[in-house]
Amino acid sequence: MNLKSGDEQAFSKLFEKYYADLVRYGNSLCAHSERVQDCVQDVFTDIWVYRANLSEQVCIKAYLLSSVRKRIARLYQRDSFFKKEQNIDTTEFLFDFSIEQQLIEDEVTAEKVLKLNTYINNLPSRQKEALFLRYHEQLSVNQIAEIMSVNYQSATNILFRAIQKLRSEWKENLVILIFLTTSFI
Repeated sequence: MNLKSGDEQAFSKLFEKYYADLVRYGNSLCAHSERVQDCVQDVFTDIWVYRANLSEQVCIKAYLLSSVRKRIARLYQRDSFFKKEQNIDTTEFLFDFSIEQQLIEDEVTAEKVLKLNTYINNLPSRQKEALFLRYHEQLSVNQIAEIMSVNYQSATNILFRAIQKLRSEWKENLVILIFLTTSFI
């Protein structure tokens, strides 16, 4: 774990990956969003400060969720801000389960993925291969260059052109969509 050795980039990735989920979970335990955000940030601060003591054999997401819950529980116990609620275990869980919202989000995501797949499948073969190796197989550009029997710069160019083409396609369709929706209003 690079975090234990003080790698700030590893810490940033951890923060970016889990922050939103932890705030969402914290908001389900406490209706005071600012306080929840403070608690989540305090958890990350503690992780950084005590990083040398972190165990390598832990489920990171479960550890973070547990830490946020404990931090909010301590807040309930000591803070006069929560006069009515004395214990987090007796408070109401504030998250509303909504299968409809999840289905809508899944449908929108599925449409985006389908459109992206179409764009990717329209790319030249070498660009598709490079994207597959980079983003599906998580290979470095050096490894891609070696596999595709090209130099590093050529592999970089292939990836760049593929991403540039995808962005261009995505942007063109977005402009068409905006034009169509505004022309009917």
